[in-house]
Amino acid sequence: MSYLFAIDAASHEISVSESPKGSKQIQLVERIQRTDNEILYQAVSLLTSISQAPELDVPLFKAMDKVCQLAYSNYNSKK
Repeated sequence: MSYLFAIDAASHEISVSESPKGSKQIQLVERIQRTDNEILYQAVSLLTSISQAPELDVPLFKAMDKVCQLAYSNYNSKK
């Protein structure tokens, strides 16, 4: 499963969501405090910056998304 990530700047949380393949619905999986996973927070922050660039670098975006997926997977395995 591939996850979607967003940063809530007001609460310093990472929102982790999922969307089943072919679906237009997005479901919240969990919210993670920045202090609980600083590496994931920084990775998602960079992913967000890449997505907001005037010209989206798709290969870079995909690579950073893989980093986020891996960081989240590592976080889940340690729960």
